Amino acid sequence: MGFLTIGLFDEADPGRGHRSTLQVIELGERLGFDSAWVRHRHLQFGISSPVAVLAAATQRTSRIELGTAVIPLGWENPLRLAEDLATVDVLSGGRLNPGVSAGPPMHFQRVREALYPDTANAEDFGYRRVERLLAHVRGEPVTHFRGTEGIEVFSDRVQPHAPGLADRLWYGGGSFASARWAGEHGLNLLVSSVVKAEGRTGFADIQRDHIRAFRAAHPDGERARVSQGLVVIPTDSATAEQRAKYQDYAAERLPRTATPQGPAGLLFSPDFVGTSAQIAERLHDHAAFREVDEVAFALPFSFEHADYVQILTDIATVLGPALGWQP
Repeated sequence: MGFLTIGLFDEADPGRGHRSTLQVIELGERLGFDSAWVRHRHLQFGISSPVAVLAAATQRTSRIELGTAVIPLGWENPLRLAEDLATVDVLSGGRLNPGVSAGPPMHFQRVREALYPDTANAEDFGYRRVERLLAHVRGEPVTHFRGTEGIEVFSDRVQPHAPGLADRLWYGGGSFASARWAGEHGLNLLVSSVVKAEGRTGFADIQRDHIRAFRAAHPDGERARVSQGLVVIPTDSATAEQRAKYQDYAAERLPRTATPQGPAGLLFSPDFVGTSAQIAERLHDHAAFREVDEVAFALPFSFEHADYVQILTDIATVLGPALGWQP
């Protein structure tokens, strides 16, 4: 059982928000969570550099696994990212779980001149970008030269090499095509609170079928790893004010769950708010939840540090055990 945070911060005081994120990860380790994941936001007031944040987290923790959910590769050079991921994995002692996604950068027309001023029309934002990253992380050669020039020694593969990191690479998928592709390429699968409807209704049933399509295509079959990231807000130890805020948050977001949204036809899951007993009952009835052995419950975007402490404490001490998990 893990959790996911966006790491919001105030533009006038970004350090405070980043420190809060690191404190939340430290709390997660103390509570016994198996993993902590950070989101990725560009040109917004959330974590823009999850690899840097997790590098700091490696020095504040010793056991908890650390993941990204997800790094959009349209913003990245796969070779440079492979170096950064391997470095953080080495610093963590093999605890990094990089989650990535394909596709062009969000609002690409707004940023193309700053991001790719000379190569925007030539960039490949498809699955090939993921394949390049996977090859680099596996240690496949990136140059024909390996040897010594003068007193400098050169490698033909990304350094440092982090054994096992490729097996901990995840793909964030929300469609049948992406789920099957991830399975065919031996990746792990992250599913979230968003799926592509693709002409269907029923969020849980769609997500269940994505998971089954992934495992049907994966070399490991039913043993292939899938982690689910629904928004879960237990209220067991919440104050009356917190409960009211949480209910208002979920109610404001509920209309988007009724019908597919936008040109891509995205279908959103309702947020799970209530006592741990109530949430556990709903999850046990959730078709996709019944398919997975791992979760990374998503923390809401806009809450305060004290709210995250309460939510994580309730998840670890009440909801987790109700779902059969122990720290």
